[in-house]
Amino acid sequence: MSKYRKDNVFNKILHNEIPYDFVAENEFALAFRDIDPKANVHVLVIPKGEFSTFYDFHSTANSMQIVGFYSLINEVISSMKLVQTGFKLVSRAGSNGGQEVLHFHVHILGGENVADMP
Repeated sequence: MSKYRKDNVFNKILHNEIPYDFVAENEFALAFRDIDPKANVHVLVIPKGEFSTFYDFHSTANSMQIVGFYSLINEVISSMKLVQTGFKLVSRAGSNGGQEVLHFHVHILGGENVADMP
């Protein structure tokens, strides 16, 4: 498991140290637009806490944090009108999984056919 590093870009966003394109927020998570979108809709959702990977989040977060995180994902999917047309959720973990920022996050991709996108 990767040790959490506080100097990662998502932790800086959580602490308002760098600007971001706000989409939604709740007590447990923050959603914002990706700065290099791969689809018409490309939103990142990050938990508010020091969680480096999917495994780390699900092993150490409490049930309220987990439910709050996924509730925000669901809210974004609804607000972006992706329920009927479809969407893709992507999360990478660790170096072999291609994770670039060591803060657990989920990409929401949609607004076009994203089925064959890697």
